[in-house]
Amino acid sequence: MPTITADDGCPINVEVSGSDSAPALMLSNSLGTNLTMWDDQVGEWSKHFRVIRYDRRGHGGSGAPKGPYSMERFGRDVIAVLDALNVKKTNWCGLSMGGMVGQWLGANAPDRVEKLILSNTNSYYADKGPWNDRVKFVRENGLAKLVDPNMERWFTAGFREKSPDVIARMKALFLTTSLEGYVACCEAIRDMDFRDSNKRVTAPTLVIVGAQDPATPPAQGELIAQQIKGAKLASLDAAHISNMEQPKLYTETVLNFLS
Repeated sequence: MPTITADDGCPINVEVSGSDSAPALMLSNSLGTNLTMWDDQVGEWSKHFRVIRYDRRGHGGSGAPKGPYSMERFGRDVIAVLDALNVKKTNWCGLSMGGMVGQWLGANAPDRVEKLILSNTNSYYADKGPWNDRVKFVRENGLAKLVDPNMERWFTAGFREKSPDVIARMKALFLTTSLEGYVACCEAIRDMDFRDSNKRVTAPTLVIVGAQDPATPPAQGELIAQQIKGAKLASLDAAHISNMEQPKLYTETVLNFLS
């Protein structure tokens, strides 16, 4: 795994698979996970693309400098990775927070984006209270107290019952997240607003929603699809981490759009 240094000195952990001559597909994970959340997809996608996975700052093997962070900061980290890998233009698949970074890229770095997949995500939070509450809770109690409620948002009850091994892995993954990094990411999500900038996105876009997603309900994704001219919408029978709950269908849905 290469380590790429962002323009402010933060190390970004990156993993690349597939042929260097294939078109690029960059994957961006959700809040509180790392690049391994794409393990179910990377094997198939690597047959068609040069797949670039990375840990967002504050997560996994990347640095976790003191905040504040912003969506622009995350976007510039992505551009640093693309520049270091000599990738002029990439397809983008981001889930949850990864979809938020994708919206920033689509509007602010259109020359670097081929196609956009924005999955289980949102463009704006009118009510900042829940994010302020989460930041306060985590600072007072640590991440461990948030693990079980998080799994209930991330996966349906049926999936949690039949896939305890996946849930155990995701709990462990969540707890590897830097506390300071997590808080700074929460604050960046709280403060984002892509309602106007999404109208500038020209890349072909697919918005994926989870029909049972309580974290970013379908209406939020549907609104993004309305904001971006020509965007397509796909609904999967899943909660928030839809690529893990419906791995085969998710993999095929993305491939069908990109091809």
